[in-house]
Amino acid sequence: MKTIGIIANCSKPRAPLVLARIRSLARRLGLNLIADTATARLMKGEVRSLPISRLALKSDAILALGGDGTVLRVVRLLAGRRVPVMGVNMGGLGFLTSVAEADLEAAMAGLVSDTCETTTRSLVQCVISGNRRRPSCFHAMNDVVVASSLNSRIITLEVEIERERVASYSCDGIIVATPTGSTGHSLSAGGPIVMPDASVLVISLICPHTLSYRPLVVPDRLALGIRVAEKYSAVHLSVDGQVGCPLKEGDFVAVSKSEHAATLLLLPGSSYFSLLRHKLRWTGSNR
Repeated sequence: MKTIGIIANCSKPRAPLVLARIRSLARRLGLNLIADTATARLMKGEVRSLPISRLALKSDAILALGGDGTVLRVVRLLAGRRVPVMGVNMGGLGFLTSVAEADLEAAMAGLVSDTCETTTRSLVQCVISGNRRRPSCFHAMNDVVVASSLNSRIITLEVEIERERVASYSCDGIIVATPTGSTGHSLSAGGPIVMPDASVLVISLICPHTLSYRPLVVPDRLALGIRVAEKYSAVHLSVDGQVGCPLKEGDFVAVSKSEHAATLLLLPGSSYFSLLRHKLRWTGSNR
């Protein structure tokens, strides 16, 4: 019997209903369910509760219920553990939560029959260092953002690649996106859409104070660096929009491809382009 771990965003209004349906489908399909502490509590103790670190060790796959943020959180918590994750959308657009509630039965049947599509997504790590700070490290599946945290305050950031200076930019911030993150914040800043298996990173500026700037696509084998060039009262590092830390003058953010990767599970027959057509409404007509 396969064991499926469940991690839900318990603040979602539909979470109790979706969890009840998953429990019913699991009984019918012969799946064993376990859950993290908060999710098990919402399921009223009808499944075994485990800390997330142990949940990964005991699960053949994990269902992440919520929005894209839930999948990003789960992947970050599971970094280094090779358990595949399937995102179930209870949120909005949902590029990473590719399974809609209506497709739950097909998705869980695919888990039983091993017919789900798999896609491997690269992660990046960023290490923050400075003269008066202890180095700290984060992992991201979408993006690393260095930006002003004050409204309308422009900042100057220096970018280097393989220790070679690229430029100093006056802007509201810089986004370093993975191929997975290319459809997120980077896309809103004018960056390109990149196929998930491309071995690249995308550097995009947020509101640059120059008309000549264009997004830069670089091989992910190269080491990138962003330095806070001047003294500012409010510069912040954000990792996948969820964790981060304040930065000060002279702090250096080193971004490189992580040794870890994430495996996502999709509905049988799914493809990246079908996802783009659906999520971005690429219909080919105005009708």
